[in-house]
Amino acid sequence: MEDEKLVRRLQKGSRTALEQAINRYTAYVSTIVWRTLGAAATREDTEEVVSDVFLSLWSHAHELDPKQGLRPWLGAVARNRATDCLRKTKPTVPLPEDDGPSQAEGPEETAAAKDQAERLWQAVDGLGEPDRTLFLRHYYYGEKLSEAVRGLGLSTGAARIRLSRGRKKLREILTKGGEGL
Repeated sequence: MEDEKLVRRLQKGSRTALEQAINRYTAYVSTIVWRTLGAAATREDTEEVVSDVFLSLWSHAHELDPKQGLRPWLGAVARNRATDCLRKTKPTVPLPEDDGPSQAEGPEETAAAKDQAERLWQAVDGLGEPDRTLFLRHYYYGEKLSEAVRGLGLSTGAARIRLSRGRKKLREILTKGGEGL
């Protein structure tokens, strides 16, 4: 009942209601963001995503259903914003640090490696959730599987199966020359 009143006050533009929502749900939202970002999370990233969630609450208060309460909506937005944050940190192909061209690789090899990395990123980005987040957290950020599944609603066994199927799917996409992209 308290959430219903809080939502109605938010819809009327009450800043006090926003402050109350922030005080009540910051720990909840922070936990979801931290679990989704995992080892990739810096304190600043987590704080920025949490702030974005409450800014979205303020901006979209008129769309909320007072009877649904805030918790489910805030949880969904927190997961989505954290996943977006993970996507922004695209892996790139490291280029040689010296000023001259590499003796081992010519421009064709460098371009091919960059193209392959981009195709891999697009293939991973094409995976559905929670597979995309699981892949990023486990393979790109190097989290242990037990840490990577936190907040995704998966058991470790289910995550292993998803990773195996995902690797097979990525292999098929990349060996077909990107036809599946």
